[in-house]
Amino acid sequence: MTADAGDRMKIVIGYALWATVCAAVAGAAVSLVHTWFFSYHAGRPGFWSTLLEDFATTLGIAAGQGAVALFAGSILARLGRGLHATVLLGLLVGVFDFVMNFLQMTVPRTELGWEPDLIILVGVVVVITVLGSRAVVRTPL
Repeated sequence: MTADAGDRMKIVIGYALWATVCAAVAGAAVSLVHTWFFSYHAGRPGFWSTLLEDFATTLGIAAGQGAVALFAGSILARLGRGLHATVLLGLLVGVFDFVMNFLQMTVPRTELGWEPDLIILVGVVVVITVLGSRAVVRTPL
């Protein structure tokens, strides 16, 4: 029984890392588009400064989403639920991030501000994680 919980936690840790990578890649893609097409930068140094600032923000948000995925997944593991299709779950986190950020960049009226955006991102990671969990079937020994 302890090995089963340990295996579930290994999957949760892998999922959290994968969700972090997917969120970071999605954010990096949006950062590139934002820097090239939607931001003003005076010359090459301004371009790199804007891009690196966007990347730093993206990595911070992605790390936070990974922490939320780890926290939610560990609670589910303690409740006897295992995560399934974690590759797909991480990709869903990344796709949602990309769509939300791209929409807010191209349609500025949809920008809600930092706090609501972060609350939405946290909520979506929790919902995706919960929807990807299933009750673990225990087999008799």
